[in-house]
Parts: sequence; C-alpha cells; structure tokens
Amino acid sequence: MLVDRYAFRHAGTSGAAVQSFEAATGAVMAHRSAAAAVQATLDADPDHVGAHALKGFAAVMAGCAASQPVARAMAARSAALLGSHSTTSEFALVEALATAANGQLTAAAARLEAHLAGDPHEVLSAKLAHALRFMSGDPKSMLATTSMIVPRLDPEAPGYGFILGCHAFSLEELGYFAEANAAGRAAVELEPQDVWALHAVAHVMEMRGKARDGIAWLKPTQALWPSCAIFGGHLAWHLALFHLAIGDTTEALAIFDAHLSNPSACDFRDLANAASLLWRIEQEGVGVGDRWDRVGHLAHERRRDTTYVFGTLHTLLTLIGSRQFDAARETVEALRLSAIAADTDQNRVARAIGLDLAGLILSLAERRDLRTPLAALGLRLQQIGGSIAQRDVFLRTLLLMAADTGDEIGIANLRTVRASQRQEDRFSVLLDQRTRRTRTNQPYETLTATA
Repeated sequence: MLVDRYAFRHAGTSGAAVQSFEAATGAVMAHRSAAAAVQATLDADPDHVGAHALKGFAAVMAGCAASQPVARAMAARSAALLGSHSTTSEFALVEALATAANGQLTAAAARLEAHLAGDPHEVLSAKLAHALRFMSGDPKSMLATTSMIVPRLDPEAPGYGFILGCHAFSLEELGYFAEANAAGRAAVELEPQDVWALHAVAHVMEMRGKARDGIAWLKPTQALWPSCAIFGGHLAWHLALFHLAIGDTTEALAIFDAHLSNPSACDFRDLANAASLLWRIEQEGVGVGDRWDRVGHLAHERRRDTTYVFGTLHTLLTLIGSRQFDAARETVEALRLSAIAADTDQNRVARAIGLDLAGLILSLAERRDLRTPLAALGLRLQQIGGSIAQRDVFLRTLLLMAADTGDEIGIANLRTVRASQRQEDRFSVLLDQRTRRTRTNQPYETLTATA
C-alpha cells in the first residue's frame, strides 16, 4: 500500500501512478482540470481505482444527461477493480460514486463523511463531499463536516488550505460572515490559487453589499481564470454581479461577452452563469441585445434534461429569454415527469419545488394568472441547491411577481427571507418602484415576459 501526500491510500504499487493521482487531487482541490493528470495515472496503472472514480465524479458533477453514462460506466469499472487488497480510501470513493451515479447525491456525501469521521486527513473525500452537499443545498452538513475536519488537521498538512476554503464557504452560506471572511482570507494566504476560497470571500462581500470591495477583490484574480476552466466563468459571473450592484450594466454585459457567451456543451454551471446574469439585467429594464440567442441553442438541446433541477431551471430561464416558448413548455413537462418518477434526489427536488417554480416562471412568460403561493416557494428555494447568491435570481423573480400582482403579504414574507440572507441592495430600490407602480395602477411590462 502507498499513501500519497493528501493521505489517500493506494492498493497499487506504481509510484508514477500515485504521483499523477496527487496531481489530479491537487487539481480537483483548486478547481482546475484534472483530466490530464487522471489520464497520466491510468497510463501508469490502467487499473487504478481512484483515477476511474475521479472520472466518474467529474461526470456526476457536470449535472447534465450527456455525462451520466460516463458516471455510471466509471462507477461500474472502479467497483469491478475493488477486492480484498483494496484500501479504505478506495472503498469509500467507489461506493460514494456508485451512489451518486444512481442519483443519490446526499447519500454519496454521507458515505464520504463516514469515512472522514475515522480519517479526517483525506482531503479528497472532504472536497468531494463538500461539492455534493453544495449541489444538494445542504450548507448545515457542509459546515458540520468542515467543522469536524479543520481542527483535526495539521495546518502544515498538504491540502489544509483548501479545506479551510471549504470551511469559509460553509460559514458564509449560514450567515457567519465575519468568520467566513477570516477563514477565506487565511485559506488564500495558504493556497493563493484556491479559487474556491477566493470565491468564498467574494460571497461574503456580495452578502454584505460591498460591491466595490468585491470588484477590487476579484479583478486581480483574472489571471487564474483560464486555468480553472468552468470555475473561471463563475468568478467572472461574480464580478459581473458586483458591477450590476453598482448600476454598471455596461461592464456587466462586457463581462458576459468576454467570459460567459460560449458555455460548455455539457456542464450546468456555464449556462447557469449566463442565464442568471442576463435575467437579472433584464429585470432592471436594460436590454441585452442578441445575447440570449448566443446561448439559446444550448438550452434548446437541454430542454428535457432534468438531471440537476438547479441547472434545469436555468435552462428554462434561457429558453424564455430567447423566446423559445414551446421548448420552455417541454422543460416544464420534463420536470413534471421527473416529479412522478423513481425516487432519486433530483426527482424529489422536482416534486418539492422544481416543478412549481418552473410552472410559475413559465406563467410569467405566458402572462397567465399566478396560481402558486409565492412566499411558500421562497421558503423552499434552498432545496434546489447552489448558493444563496445563485438562488437570488429566483428570489428576485418571485419578489417582482409579488410586486406586479399586488401580493403585499408575499412581498413582506419574501423580503424577510431575502433580508435574512443579505444586506439591502439596488434591487430593493427596483422592488419598491415596482410595488408603487402596482399600487398606483401604473402598468409595467417586464422585459423577460415579453413574447
């Protein structure tokens, strides 16, 4: 048995494979592409269990239908390689992958966390569990795990800074902003290229309404963006939100053009970044030209993909934004079928909120009467996963619907939800304006609802 620098135990005896797997683990921790390092591991040892499992986890976390056959194939391949000689590290990784590939993300995270309870030093399992909990909208479990691990790790241990960055993000999502800021900055000091820790501090600034500080924090990181692929686009999205928060829609659109207008063919995050930004800009009454059309073709391809409901809802925003209303109806129908299908995590999410929220957004586009209680949806938004900042596009939409329909109780309740998460911002001014228009019977056409 060999143990790598990140405390992963390998049954194989190839030193070259272990060294390459270390590089793959470092890439996963830093949100860089691990593909080359994983392939180098398999070149050195074609039966390397961990490398096959990492390929499977990458496919799971892409969150789209096209990647799921790869997830299942890698789960089967890595499971077939397990035997009496296999290590606890390998068993935990493979069993968690098999569970995740079967649509049970929270159970997969729990399997990794059970392993960590006995061995908190294996940071790869910690990072993967954190990602799965994030996708599942479970910040309490994220914080419980990092709070258990961080005190038990040596600050000099490889990977400690990355786990501290996970801890910072967990703290931020539960409103511990001062602690999150301190942990995030400390993580960046230890791992200057840890974009997740950089991103955690940016979230704190977003929640505190410190947009200019956020711009100053993120702009110097742009040199890191190309190396972290998908996540580089997400940092660009955060920078665009900061510019939007100070009313600079011109720069926000320029960031879209430079970084978000060509989303990945199979990863929910890129399209989510693009749709979320354009939807917000249109909510502020600013036209976005042909930008919806630049991403609309990809949304059309994914119109029946309900692999990850959070991603599906952003597909719906894109279809509506690009005025593909027939395709948008197909998306809502696909969510309806998911809601009555076999009991996976995401089918439960579709049942609990995804279908209702999608139907409500489509009713906005089609200018139909609203039949779903708005405030109740706002209280359930966390279930779709993602971060508070990402889910805010839906909370904003619910609030504007409440304002446009004169739903005073809905406005009050939804504002309470939003105020519990973040400082008041420019959107609050927009909401007040819309509410006054409704009260005084002044018509207002939302651009996102225009057919």
